[in-house]
Amino acid sequence: MAAKQVTERGLVMIDLASALLCCLSLSALLSSAEKLESSLTILKEVNLRGPYLGLITVYPPEEDAFFDTGAFKPHQKHPYVDLSGRRFRVGKMGKKKVIYVRCGVGMVNAAAATQQMLDMFDVIGVVHFGIAGSINNSMSIGDVTIPKQFAQAGLWDWLKPNATIPAGDFTELDFGAYSEPSGGYNQLGSIGYSTEQFFSKSGKPNTAQRKLWFHVSKNWLELAHTHLEGMVLEQCVNSSSCLTQRPKLVVGLSGATADIFLDNAAYGEFLYKTFHVSSVDMESVAVVMTSLSNGFPVIVIRGLSDQAGAQEGQNPIDLFGPLAASNAAKAVVQFVKAL
Repeated sequence: MAAKQVTERGLVMIDLASALLCCLSLSALLSSAEKLESSLTILKEVNLRGPYLGLITVYPPEEDAFFDTGAFKPHQKHPYVDLSGRRFRVGKMGKKKVIYVRCGVGMVNAAAATQQMLDMFDVIGVVHFGIAGSINNSMSIGDVTIPKQFAQAGLWDWLKPNATIPAGDFTELDFGAYSEPSGGYNQLGSIGYSTEQFFSKSGKPNTAQRKLWFHVSKNWLELAHTHLEGMVLEQCVNSSSCLTQRPKLVVGLSGATADIFLDNAAYGEFLYKTFHVSSVDMESVAVVMTSLSNGFPVIVIRGLSDQAGAQEGQNPIDLFGPLAASNAAKAVVQFVKAL
């Protein structure tokens, strides 16, 4: 009899726990739905005041540099809209209406934030900006690059030693070439680089084009060339930390993107010689590709924070990253004025 009472009491406790969990889950769902409904209501009002220029950066130091310019003025009634954990800020730069978001590091974050901006807001195009590493000896820390095109350098076929790269791969990195002695056997084998699958609204549905290069919008690139080249950039982080020469802004080089923070001189040299790119970062091609896929104009502005491993000692990104971000942000302000 006692055992039966214990069993029944246990079943009651389980039922109560299940009911409590159900109530908590329902409460969480209702709370989430209310937040979404509130965001969508604000979103509708915001879009009635559009169109906007989309601005996308990556991580806090770049955001700080952008806000430090003082050019962004938040909307008084609706300064932001929160969607899927990201805060899309609504405001103006001069007379230009803008939507700004910090996407987060890496290509998945960059593509997701870009697609959400294009889907949810009335935007005319996207300006992506931040910092990058330099792998071109003619480009220095503090310089700003506005590339004409980007390659996705992170789609790999990693092969066993002595294997032949697939026919669709366009180049190969052979680890044996970096062995000691040179050309010796290396169990890491080699990497074949694949092209990207590109879907676009102008193409045939469900049919991808194979592409290596993704070009920013030509008219925006020409605008940058006309109005930004020659602009004065900052040379000093503070009174005791200055670059040896005044940074410059260059339009029309090429860049590469992969989900890799590059701090290795040998690999940087390989990318420079093979892809003929001057800068490397972790987001740009995702923003460009997503914008082009949806038929929107796009441009990328990156300040160079380091030499991607070619420097002696520690990577100087912590010291010069804020300066590179500041120079990129100032170029963004000038570009928006010129639009």
